[in-house]
Order: sequence, then C-alpha cells, then structure tokens
Amino acid sequence: RRHTSSGCGWSSAVCSSGPMLAVAVIALGGGGVWFAMRSNATAAAGGAAQEAAPRAAPAYYKFDPAFVVNFGGEGSARYLQVGLEAMSRDPAILETLKNNEPAVRNDLILLYSGQNDSTLMTTDGKEKLRAATLAAIRNTLNQAGADGKLIEQVYFTSFVIQ
Repeated sequence: RRHTSSGCGWSSAVCSSGPMLAVAVIALGGGGVWFAMRSNATAAAGGAAQEAAPRAAPAYYKFDPAFVVNFGGEGSARYLQVGLEAMSRDPAILETLKNNEPAVRNDLILLYSGQNDSTLMTTDGKEKLRAATLAAIRNTLNQAGADGKLIEQVYFTSFVIQ
C-alpha cells in the first residue's frame, strides 16, 4: 500500500477505478439475482406445465361373463352375481389382465364364495369387497410379473344376491 494524496489508501490506478469496480460488482450481483429468479420461474412454469399435462383417458376391461357364485353355509345357500370392470390408463396392463383372466377369475370366485350375506347387504360391506377385489387382481398381476398398481380401480356393474 502506498499513501496517496487522494486519500484512497491504494495506488492511483486502483483508486481511480473504484467507482467502475463498484458498478461492475453491482451489475454482476444484480445479473446473478436476475438469472437465479429467472431459472426458478422457468422451473416453476415447467412444473406447472407437467402438472397440467392431460392424463391418459381411462380404459376398462369387462369380465365376461359375470361372476356367479354360491355362498353361505348349509341350509342357507345363496347366490351372488357380480358384473365387474377394471379400470386403468395403461392399455398394456389391460392386455396383461386379459391374458391372465383365468387366474384372476379363480381368485375372485374364491373371494366371492367366502362372503356372507349380512356383510354384502350393507354399502360398507360392498365397498370392502370392492377393495378386496382390487387387491386380488393386483396380487395376481404382480405374481405374473406385471405392475398390478396400474389397475387403478374396479367397479361393480351389477350386484345381485339371491
């Protein structure tokens, strides 16, 4: 450091560039803030665009014929007929479901024949059976090496107890 008459404490070359240096630092800092904000805004807009992207339309697989099982103990034999459709947004999993329908039907017949009429008469009981049906289908597809979670929902299209 040299002592100069400008009172800067540095050489005259450094002291004379002080205002320019300050402007450059401010410009670079402001540019960095602008770039960071622009990057965040672009990322947020990209995320919103991904969220707004339309989902694939649902596709359905109808189990045909409907399931017909007897259930209940001796002396109280009853019949249950269930029309059923599975929903997915992935056509490939519906094809896998079709190819594995015999195994799925077997598991569902066992599930349905193990029910009792007092449970099936309530809305809550039907909802629990619907959830168990979805779980059984997903389990069978998982065992076949597919991703059973791609079956999003199952719907009873008819439900008759006799």
